[in-house]
Amino acid sequence: MARRDKHDLIVIGASMGGVEALMALVEQLPRDFPAAVCIVLHISAGHRSVLPDLLSRAGSLPAVHPRDGERLTSGRIYVAPNDRHLLVEEGLVRVVKGPRENNHRPAVDPLFRSAALAYGPRVVGVVLTGAMDCGTAGLLAIQMQGGLTVVQDPKDAYCPDMPRSALEHLKVDHCVPLAGMGALLRRLARSLVPKVAKVPKARSSLDLKREVGKLKGDPKAVNTPPAEGHPSHFSCPDCGGVLFEQDEQGQLRFGCRVGHAFTDKALVSGQHRALDGALWAAVRSLEENAALARRMARHARDRNHAHSALRYEARAREVEHQALLIRQVVMSGSLLPQEASLPAAADSQEQQSN
Repeated sequence: MARRDKHDLIVIGASMGGVEALMALVEQLPRDFPAAVCIVLHISAGHRSVLPDLLSRAGSLPAVHPRDGERLTSGRIYVAPNDRHLLVEEGLVRVVKGPRENNHRPAVDPLFRSAALAYGPRVVGVVLTGAMDCGTAGLLAIQMQGGLTVVQDPKDAYCPDMPRSALEHLKVDHCVPLAGMGALLRRLARSLVPKVAKVPKARSSLDLKREVGKLKGDPKAVNTPPAEGHPSHFSCPDCGGVLFEQDEQGQLRFGCRVGHAFTDKALVSGQHRALDGALWAAVRSLEENAALARRMARHARDRNHAHSALRYEARAREVEHQALLIRQVVMSGSLLPQEASLPAAADSQEQQSN
């Protein structure tokens, strides 16, 4: 009798409110859970994650920060460490410091894409509570490769943005509240992959290999523009390179040559972050220029060059006024819409819950 594959890999993405949601979910998974579980929670690069300890205490499955190349084992939870992407290959995990996606590292979508590429119809992708629209592109990849898609009911989520975005852009297989998700995943992990699974598009598979390859530093994938899409008029907030624009079932995505990638909302957030840095750099440059002008005025006055001293002092006052105007604009927060500031709050969520 021919062997039938089961859904032996569960990949989960969460952001704002994710710590409590993940703890509540793993509490529902039994010790003999027949699938490996990989989790990405958006956290800041400078914050050491203790999420594996929290999840191990919350449920009966052991949770770890995996080593690069570690074997995937059923009944075990693998959590992305801070400032590293978590990817999967057939039978193992990869932990890499690849380009940021949607201003995050670790990011949800790279894990989902790598799982779609390596496990195809055997993978189950899960999007939990979180801000912005991370996870949608990854779920699309999983769906195109024949895998199953699960979304937390937005009405049940601490922050409904990520689940709502997924529901807006694809027809998910299951949308359930958190309280019922454990039972659903137990059933799906024990279910057989359909004999006639969805056939992935060859072009999509090639694109996935290229995108995942960039994250891993694959020589065959680096130094290439995105396979699909066209050059946009926008530059990458992280490296300054040209961004290539593509439309995936209504979701705009932008990616640069080196691998930085953004949804449209994440690009707005990234641009505001870059703008904030540029404006503070302008304040610093102007204030340094004013300080230099005042130093030169003192030097001129010491040498009895009164006319030069007055000219330098006038220059200092003018530049200080310009610096003050820019400082007031930046500190007013008027350039940062509320939506663009949400990821920063998501980054602090785990720390608040520890």
